Amino acid sequence: MTAARPASAPSNPSAPEAPDTASTADVSVGPGKLDRDKLFAARLFAARARPYLATALFALHPVESPRVPTMAVDRYWRCYVSPAFVDRTPLAELAAVWVHEVSHLLRDHHGRGDRVLRERQLSGPGARLRINIAADMEINDDAYDDEAKDLVLPADAVTPQSLGLRSGELMEDYLRQFGLGPRTQGLVWLDCGSGADGLERPWELGPNGAHGLSAQERDAVRFRVAQGISARPGTAPAGWRRWAEEAFHPPQPWRELLGAALRSATYGSGSGGDYTYGRPSRRSAGLPGVVLPSIRRTPPRVCVVIDTSGSVSDAELGSALLEVAAISRAVGGRRDLVSVLSCDAAADVVRRLCHAAEIPLTGGGGTDLRAGFAKALRTRPRPDVVVALTDGQTPWPRTQPSCRTVVGLFSRIGARRRWSEDHDYVPDAPPAWARVVHIGAPTSN
Repeated sequence: MTAARPASAPSNPSAPEAPDTASTADVSVGPGKLDRDKLFAARLFAARARPYLATALFALHPVESPRVPTMAVDRYWRCYVSPAFVDRTPLAELAAVWVHEVSHLLRDHHGRGDRVLRERQLSGPGARLRINIAADMEINDDAYDDEAKDLVLPADAVTPQSLGLRSGELMEDYLRQFGLGPRTQGLVWLDCGSGADGLERPWELGPNGAHGLSAQERDAVRFRVAQGISARPGTAPAGWRRWAEEAFHPPQPWRELLGAALRSATYGSGSGGDYTYGRPSRRSAGLPGVVLPSIRRTPPRVCVVIDTSGSVSDAELGSALLEVAAISRAVGGRRDLVSVLSCDAAADVVRRLCHAAEIPLTGGGGTDLRAGFAKALRTRPRPDVVVALTDGQTPWPRTQPSCRTVVGLFSRIGARRRWSEDHDYVPDAPPAWARVVHIGAPTSN
């Protein structure tokens, strides 16, 4: 939760003048009643401060709930509000809380949190609290940047700097960098609801409650917000521009195939597993006094070979970088497990993934991805999966690599071709041992 526990926060002298709601609150609100005038004035203030979030802010349905510490959301876009919190919170800070809560839903923190817990075999309230803290850091890191002087960040809001972490990361990255301990002891009160961590609360209305949005309606809201950010990217912080680019990019069927290949590599015999006593084996129940270890699965290592020859367009290289980011998410956000090398007729150096946008793509000559495959297989630690992103105009290895291979072919339907001067040239089809899909095409092979 971005809201602070103290009864008030210092005012921001650079913030625009907020509407005065004190008189209406004194007249129309009794003890313990929700001051809806102040609450809605704060939402309007938030929409004026962040116009690209207005569609999402007004899609939230407020629900009065004294059981909520401050404000919280569920995955059905209901916003639960504590009347006491609204009474004691200054308007500019209350507007910031509106922005914070709707950011959890737009960024799908509940869905991403569920995937992380499933992939890392975690459970329990402690794991959910860590997700809430990590999600808060992702939001607070860029929702109130230098251009955001109009919204007041509460004094107790958790930021990467408050835990000694680097800014600019995603929730999945932060989860690997901190645990519950002395530094997070003062954050146990955080509760942004199931819309932040995926765990339903007793005070939530659930899937059959009133005023919830359907899956189609939620997707429509996200699309409208992403559309507004993409149309005027200069008005949004870098984190929101990154989110809009990924949300606005249509989902590719090939990513499902890649995900299946990654899961196959993870659960294949002898790969992606190690013994751990952190979660004892269920077979221990049959052996009193003996604790047996369980097998803990880890995501596979992936090496991405990007075709940077002269026949590949800049647009296709940009699409390749988007797919690298998707590959990172497919392995649970473990960027340390993803390496990238560019290749035309020769292979460049292998680079560990930090941010996809920062990967240098060198080349521009002829094409021979055999050099890229050979270098990928020589890297240490050895990859479990090799992904080649190419236009297909290349010779292929004669023998099947010693790991699973996925080939993503750039779809050129309706696009300008950049083949060699020999217009009769037809590239060889990828070998039968590779799983072939078309990037950007409506169907996959």
